[in-house]
Amino acid sequence: KNRIMVDHASCLQIQGSKKLTGEITIAGAKNAALPILCACLLTNEPLLLGNVPMIGDIITMLQLLEEIGVNVKYPDADNNILVLTASSEVLTKKYDLRSSKSIRASILLLGPLIANFGKATLALPGGCAIGSRPIDQHIKGLVAMGAEIDICANSLIHAKAKGRLQGCSILTDMPTVTGTENLLMAAALARGITVLENAAIEPEVSDLAEVLIKMGAKIHGVGTNRLVIEGVNQLHGTTHNIMPDRIEAGTFLCAVAMTGGDITLRDCRPNHLDTVIVKLREAGLQITTGNDWIRAVMTTRPHAVSISTAEYPGFPTDLQAQFVAMNTISTGCAYVTENIFENRFQHIPELCRLGASITIKHPTSICESIDGSAAEEEKGSNKNITKTKGSTALIEGVTHLSGTDVYATDLRASASLILATLAAEGISHVHNIHHLDRGYDRIDAKLSQLGASILRKN
Repeated sequence: KNRIMVDHASCLQIQGSKKLTGEITIAGAKNAALPILCACLLTNEPLLLGNVPMIGDIITMLQLLEEIGVNVKYPDADNNILVLTASSEVLTKKYDLRSSKSIRASILLLGPLIANFGKATLALPGGCAIGSRPIDQHIKGLVAMGAEIDICANSLIHAKAKGRLQGCSILTDMPTVTGTENLLMAAALARGITVLENAAIEPEVSDLAEVLIKMGAKIHGVGTNRLVIEGVNQLHGTTHNIMPDRIEAGTFLCAVAMTGGDITLRDCRPNHLDTVIVKLREAGLQITTGNDWIRAVMTTRPHAVSISTAEYPGFPTDLQAQFVAMNTISTGCAYVTENIFENRFQHIPELCRLGASITIKHPTSICESIDGSAAEEEKGSNKNITKTKGSTALIEGVTHLSGTDVYATDLRASASLILATLAAEGISHVHNIHHLDRGYDRIDAKLSQLGASILRKN
């Protein structure tokens, strides 16, 4: 079996100021693969998946699926297909509930388990500490469909249903990607018609819907914020290739925008990055695209570009940190506003260690200082990090960054630090890269392929 051992002692040593040139292939999307893995619980027939990125979060989810009774046949050198079969032993054995706590996407097991097995017990999910990500909309929808759900004082979720779930109309308070995915999977096997209003329209949701339709689900409105699902009695197995990772593609585009050079990304979908490409062109990156490739050329320092994160098709929060990094060496000043998560500027103190000039502007007067203590807001200071949505970073571009030791705090923060150190002068060490390994498929090897001087060390 292909297993990834997370090494918390590892760091990346990066010699900066090297241009990137060449071609790489973009991996399958983590955020598409995770819910699709959970969809295997909706049938007892094999689900064959290609282009699955063998990264930390995927391995964790596969191990959790194995624990609850799914047979997993891992890809190997001769066959790059992952095969999942929900056996008759699902939920018949004891499993370690702590496993579901270690990964945010474990909540995606809830809908399929209730819909097909009538019960589920999970720990409240974990993941990156980037802010509050409540599951109330998941619970609200499943309860409306007839599930009985209790969240106990020990942070366990106990759920059950008497017979099949019942289709109904569900209006979520806000678009929620995992909430939409959970309810979509549950509705596929529910009795009658389910209507999901205010559904998330991210490409990853559409990829899941495509798999469910291949499995026999009846879903209308894919790609819109109104999904209509006609429940069926059973689903069957299918074969599917996971969509390319738009966030990985965006990360490499930001990298070449910072280092300069000429790179081509293969097996990607430029139409999933429309908003990002507009901003990168504004920064001076010369971009040409085909159906499944992007070429990016950079010959100057990037121009400062302001962004404000939003649900798809707006600017993705998962590329906010990378754009902050790019703006640190830009010509001019840029504003970056984070509207999705309230604690997603943790990369900024580390960027400042490299010489970046960044000030956080808070929408409230109370914020959190870098050492974790509560503090009054100091206007014009970058000493405090807000924990409120709508916070804005003012980035004044500097002519150069200087290499040093920096420490990643979450998945996308780690990517931003790698980009900054690639552009910095001298040698840097990026620590805590277990965050990076959760979501990027061999990013250090791909950067080396493009000419970066990057070495994984203990």
